[in-house]
Amino acid sequence: MIGFLIALAFIIGMAISIAITIIQHKKTRKITTTGKVCLGIAGVFLLLTILIAPSFHTVDTGEVAVVKYMGEAKDVRTAGTHFDFWITNSYSRYDAKVQNLDIATAAYSSDAQTMDVAMTLQYQIMSDKAIDIATEYGSLYVLQSRIQSIAIEKAKSVLSSYKAMDIISDRASMSPKVEEAIKAAISDKYFVTISTVVLTNIDFSDAFEKAVEDKMIAEQNQLRAEYENAAKIAAAEAEAKAAIEKAQGEAEAKLKAAQAEIEIAKAEAEAKIAQAQGEADAQLKIAQAEATALKLKSIEIARALGFKITESIIDHEDGTSTTEYEISFEGKSENEIKLITDYLKYVEYINKWDGKLPTVMTESGANVVIPTNPVE
Repeated sequence: MIGFLIALAFIIGMAISIAITIIQHKKTRKITTTGKVCLGIAGVFLLLTILIAPSFHTVDTGEVAVVKYMGEAKDVRTAGTHFDFWITNSYSRYDAKVQNLDIATAAYSSDAQTMDVAMTLQYQIMSDKAIDIATEYGSLYVLQSRIQSIAIEKAKSVLSSYKAMDIISDRASMSPKVEEAIKAAISDKYFVTISTVVLTNIDFSDAFEKAVEDKMIAEQNQLRAEYENAAKIAAAEAEAKAAIEKAQGEAEAKLKAAQAEIEIAKAEAEAKIAQAQGEADAQLKIAQAEATALKLKSIEIARALGFKITESIIDHEDGTSTTEYEISFEGKSENEIKLITDYLKYVEYINKWDGKLPTVMTESGANVVIPTNPVE
């Protein structure tokens, strides 16, 4: 724009000078000194327009320009207006914005299945490497062709290491793997930065896709059948579980009822046993009391008959004590001894419930043991 304005100013000045010269020539019919001066000024304006105006260069935002001096890349110009003499310096402009490169190619899987691959690659040139790009590639078209060749090669290499079914089932993970391989191959030596690589489409042959579709339908049918069988098995298991739980519940109820009956019978039996035991204990106490009374009576009879009675108290370990009576037969007739002995035997007979014979018969007398604390 600046070059255009300067050129316009020079052209206007030159036009004014020429106009003045023409007017004076018409009046005098000859070129005066003033006219010559005007023509000189017009010539100067023409020369300046030719030499200076084209030397102003504007670089737009998102562009980078390489300045070539006499054909050799010397400097880089970024966005703005710059002055470089046009006769010796030229500008080669490069788009420094992010570029979209759409790539389509054919590839093979590891199991020899063909596929058509479409991908989009985004890249951006390194502005500070514009001179290197101009020196090695000359134009972005050549650089872009090189990037495309490398991207196709690496995409084919990555996809060829997987089976077709794996690519189909895990398609989402293919783009990152292809992107990683392309970024590793297109390093700084190509003076660009790879932003993203996306596989937009992977298309296998119609025959293979039909086979895959049939396989998926078969697998879905199998899964459906397995699900239905699993549902039936689950229903049968639920019914069996319910039946088992019901049977267990009924058995537990019967068991509880039987246990309750057993407890009742046990309680009744224990009550009867307790009653019988009470009755037996009562009878035992009565028998013990009667035996004790008989023993005491035997002692009294022995005293009445004139027998000598000796008493002694014996303490036991359980804290009880008994009184032992010793009847002396000394000086008594045979009939008297027989009388008291028979009576003592009778007493022992009615007291035989404990299985012991506390009375010891000797030639000199008989010992009778009467409990000091008789059972009540």
